[in-house]
Amino acid sequence: MRVGQLSRTALGAARARALHQTSDEPRIFTDPVAVALAGAVDDAAGEVSAGKDVPDEARLFLAMRHRFAEDALAARAGEFGQVVVLGAGLDTFGVRNPYPHLTVYEVDHPDTQAWKRGRLAHAGIAVPDGLRFVACDFENDDLASELRAQGFDATIPTFFIWLGVVQYLTGEAVDATLSFIAELPAPAQVVIDYSEPPSALPPQRRAVVEMLSTIMAGIGEPWLSLFTRDEIADKLTGFGYSEVEDLDWTAMLARYAPASTAADQVGGHVLRAAHAGRAARATAP
Repeated sequence: MRVGQLSRTALGAARARALHQTSDEPRIFTDPVAVALAGAVDDAAGEVSAGKDVPDEARLFLAMRHRFAEDALAARAGEFGQVVVLGAGLDTFGVRNPYPHLTVYEVDHPDTQAWKRGRLAHAGIAVPDGLRFVACDFENDDLASELRAQGFDATIPTFFIWLGVVQYLTGEAVDATLSFIAELPAPAQVVIDYSEPPSALPPQRRAVVEMLSTIMAGIGEPWLSLFTRDEIADKLTGFGYSEVEDLDWTAMLARYAPASTAADQVGGHVLRAAHAGRAARATAP
């Protein structure tokens, strides 16, 4: 995103989540505040049209990745005391968090975060006591310091949701974030989505990705970090992660939309990985 401007991808994702609630059958991902927030977004965004015509395949991917993340959390919610949403954009988990024992930290660029808080107020969506906003530029700020300043406790097991972000970061920023999670003393799990590089895709999909990459660069949100399945697996293993569950488009459709005939366009994946924490490593034989 350009400094001082709202992320257009955040706008598009918010509108896609809202449209999924009202237009898609079956509904894969339920978000009871998405429509209200999208209305507030459109009231303010005015001339910004990104996301009003999100392709069906992209909207389906958004729904499936969020369903995967929140299913993964639901299966293990009792094991964690904190959730960190990295690059939260206009995500709504923090305001509809169904787990009273979980404190949610939303991390995002200060410009996007300030705009979002104004839109939540405009929509009449209350900010619960268990939601903390952490203003952080992944490329320039220290994530650990910014989280600590808002009360994050590194000794409490934490679930990280990192969706729609990795491809917009430099490799150095991706590594720094994975390293931060891996160095926490307590156990952690992380859900990440990513896309494959054009070179790993068949010709037709390669052309689509190259076209989209050019468009994203033109609006100031270039794709900087793309990975094959093996590359991301090697990276996670190198940082000490385990239990990696990686779903590509076909696997996501089989799980969430088996009747769909939608075709993958950009080589999207979503994965979950676990880390035992620094304390466990220190006591390992």
